[in-house]
Amino acid sequence: MATDAIEAVGAAHGPMRCAWAGNLRSIQYHDEEWGVPVHDDRKLFEFLILEGAQAGLSWDTILLRREGYRRAFDQFDPERVAAYTPEKVAELLADPGIIRNRLKVAAAITNAKAFLEVQKEFGSFDAYIWGQVGGQPKVNAWRSMSEIPARTDESDALSKDLKRRGFTFVGSTICYAHMQATGMVNDHVIDCFRYKEVQVNAMLG
Repeated sequence: MATDAIEAVGAAHGPMRCAWAGNLRSIQYHDEEWGVPVHDDRKLFEFLILEGAQAGLSWDTILLRREGYRRAFDQFDPERVAAYTPEKVAELLADPGIIRNRLKVAAAITNAKAFLEVQKEFGSFDAYIWGQVGGQPKVNAWRSMSEIPARTDESDALSKDLKRRGFTFVGSTICYAHMQATGMVNDHVIDCFRYKEVQVNAMLG
């Protein structure tokens, strides 16, 4: 049986989850990370780059290459990424462990530089981005995946401000995915076992 088929069989068992968690890789991500509030700047930078890399692709495609991205982008150290040279870009574009898209690679470097400027202005990227939502996660109460929006007024505003600050690949849909991933919004459906766990985690955090 193919690996994906084996993973799909495994995904059919266990507690109730959001429907998009359909294989072992996405289940682990769903159960351990998605929706948990993130306040570490390097982790926020990682998600910013990965969400941009996802544009036009599935998140599972990115998860499959996540370790490749960490290796290729110096564990998402924004200072090192901001200093990448044309030689490093050529190296990245030849790396099969990441999405070899010139615009997305260039965006990662551009965004690293803008990220550092935000850190200088606000003290941390965490202070800036959580300030966009008043410092607290928004808790939704969706009953099905079909109810979850691809963008919101908050993600529209975040996208607009990030673009003003020089970031690229930060459209509203990408920003909303970033907000979901980093726990700025709890978009687990209410029947998902992680819905309440994420809320408790946010309160304890």
